Amino acid sequence: MNSNDYIVIKAIEDGVNVIGLTRGTDTRFHHSEKLDKGEVMIAQFTDHTSAIKIRGKASIQTAYGEMESDSRK
Repeated sequence: MNSNDYIVIKAIEDGVNVIGLTRGTDTRFHHSEKLDKGEVMIAQFTDHTSAIKIRGKASIQTAYGEMESDSRK
């Protein structure tokens, strides 16, 4: 992924967590958002964000395709 790539996350259930992870030698959580059903978040990979973790049932769209994460339950 290019550092300017965006992903679109749409919550399919309440309580979907979107967590940004830092870039560098020590990978750490640096940002967290909670989405409720129907909410959409557009996230971008940056100089500080190397990975995005999604916990809960959500639809995820990237330049490389679309996928769905599983429910936390």
